[in-house]
Amino acid sequence: MEYGSLLSSNRAFILAIAGAAIGLGNIWRFPYMAGEHGGSLFFVLYLFFVLLLGMPVMISEIIIGRAGRAKPATSMRQLAVLSGGSQHWGKLAWLGTLAALLILSFYCVVSGWALFYFIQSVTGQLGQLTARQAQDVFETFLADPLTVVSFQLAFIVMTLCVSARNITSGIEALNNLMMPLLYVILVALVIVTSQFPGFSSAVSYLFTPDWQKLEWSVALEAMGHAFFTLAVGACCLMAYGAYMPDRQSVFKAAGIVIVLDLLVAVLTGLATFSVVFSEGLAPASGPGLMFETLPVALGGLPGGLWLLPLFFLLLVIATWTSSVNLAEPLVVAIARTGNFSRKRAAMITGGIVWLLGLIPALSFNIFDSVQTQSGQTLFDLFTAFPTDILLPLTGFLILIFAGFVMDKEILVSQLGIHQKLFKPWQIIVRYISPALVVLVFSWSWLH
Repeated sequence: MEYGSLLSSNRAFILAIAGAAIGLGNIWRFPYMAGEHGGSLFFVLYLFFVLLLGMPVMISEIIIGRAGRAKPATSMRQLAVLSGGSQHWGKLAWLGTLAALLILSFYCVVSGWALFYFIQSVTGQLGQLTARQAQDVFETFLADPLTVVSFQLAFIVMTLCVSARNITSGIEALNNLMMPLLYVILVALVIVTSQFPGFSSAVSYLFTPDWQKLEWSVALEAMGHAFFTLAVGACCLMAYGAYMPDRQSVFKAAGIVIVLDLLVAVLTGLATFSVVFSEGLAPASGPGLMFETLPVALGGLPGGLWLLPLFFLLLVIATWTSSVNLAEPLVVAIARTGNFSRKRAAMITGGIVWLLGLIPALSFNIFDSVQTQSGQTLFDLFTAFPTDILLPLTGFLILIFAGFVMDKEILVSQLGIHQKLFKPWQIIVRYISPALVVLVFSWSWLH
């Protein structure tokens, strides 16, 4: 799909953005991050940052892409020059590209885990597991470097085969079918787990914050997760913004995507923590929380033998659409920079992603002894740097670009709002949202 061509409809664009945002961040990362950082306290801070940071950056990225109708670096450079600014603003997109590259590298590793679990569930290997058995299966899998790397590579191939094809016939078709099914499965899962003895504890854990446990480190994690789960700060939404129909409302599209995104996180959290508390497990179980508790939850349900593979299939699809979104600007950047075909650019992207991904892939086996004094593994460090540092930094600079550099007439035209509403939006993008990023970063580093 070339820049300048559009997705087939407003609904297709919303599903494309939702498919990009909804994936590992909501289904895998949110439950274990909430479990490690106070449950509802993390959720409230996450919601706060989604509304006052994630949404402004999302809107800014989309309008930059739609106004430029080009790859992110070109759009920012052209809009900066057109607005009387420096052409060096185009380099900001390369910082976002670096963030996207690092995220995609560990994203494919974890998505490989989901692919492994899908195959295991299809063959009946995950049915009727106890909590201890589920933990043993996950630990045994992570301890085998060959298996982990093989599934990492398989998912990379899946991703780049799609990203080299026409987006309308590939991603759009998958979103139209799989995104609604994902919600059906999640709602059904919550209905079933609502009968578990731990459901009330899960509700309280997610929606009753203990403010005495508030720390700036938790705020930093919540801010980073808000950027990660909405797929903002990596300039990927600029790429999708270039495909957005001209008459579509940016605010309406962003609002719908955020509601859909939060809904998945809440539903997944309720279902996961219902099982955690019902089974007497610790919520702060780290990255393996979903892979250790979900098989226990679904495997013991009536019809669990077909529900389990269906859920992991949908998880793979959700992560697939997200990874294609992250890969898109990388493939395009390599193709344009080196004057390569999309196929060759996809192969180069895959090679780089695979090599970088070996760091998190091997951190639980070959490199398992490499840890910081605080107990952080290479996997923890590799995932934290792009999500907690690069995404907020790039998002901050995107806000500055949209708030101070872009021409007012271009902004008003792209936003599609009345002049009276433009001023409040400008105050948020210029001052409130950037100030939040600076405040959280400053206090986190000082404390």
